[in-house]
This record gives sequence, structure tokens and C-alpha cells, in this order.
Amino acid sequence: MNIGEAAKKSGLPAKTIRYYEETGLIAPAGRTAAGYRSYSEADVHTLSFLKRARDLGFSVKDCAVLLSLYQDKNRSSADVKAVARQHIDRIVAKIEELEQMRSTLETLVSQCHGDDRPDCPILEDLAH
Repeated sequence: MNIGEAAKKSGLPAKTIRYYEETGLIAPAGRTAAGYRSYSEADVHTLSFLKRARDLGFSVKDCAVLLSLYQDKNRSSADVKAVARQHIDRIVAKIEELEQMRSTLETLVSQCHGDDRPDCPILEDLAH
């Protein structure tokens, strides 16, 4: 199938598929006699795997590790779990950072009169 069909079946944009090939995340697709990329069902499965991993927020680097582990039938599930655990730790840290941002903004918004006066605690905070 061509890149458009592979994109549709995997749920990834063709541009992303080309990017994954350029960066070495996936092997370059085979080519037809006319030079068009040609993808197999196995390629689409790999692309779908990567889409799901990216949907879960794994970095491209993590995706490369996960794909390598997926393709290694002698892998240890502990290795897969470690990658997922590290990602969870990053998610938790990001959530904590976002909660702190929300709390700070809520405080600033509650301090702002929101009227016609020019003074604004939000802008004052941003300026400092």
C-alpha cells in the first residue's frame, strides 16, 4: 500500500511516517518501480504501535526503546515496565507542575479586581 493508505490505516499523518523514516525510528519503506513508498500490513502494525505509544505521551526516544523491546522476543518485561514507570514519573512531575501553575494563577485572578482600574496583580506578578 502507498503512504496515504498506510497513514489512514495507522492513524498517523504521512508527514509523521516520513519523519519516522528520516530519523531512523522505522526502517525506510520499500519502493515501487516508480519510486513510491510501499508499506506492508506489518509496517502498518508497527506504525499503529508507534501511534498508540505517542498517544500515551511516550517520547520518540522512548518509542524507539519500546519498539526495540517489542521486536525482541527475548526481552524482559521488567525492561518494558521500567520504561513505562519512568514515563509515569515524568507525567506525575508534569501534573504537579501544572497544579502549581493553576494554583498561582487562581490566586492572581482572585486578587485582580477585573474592573476599569489600570492596576492589576496579574501583570505585576508577571513583571517581577
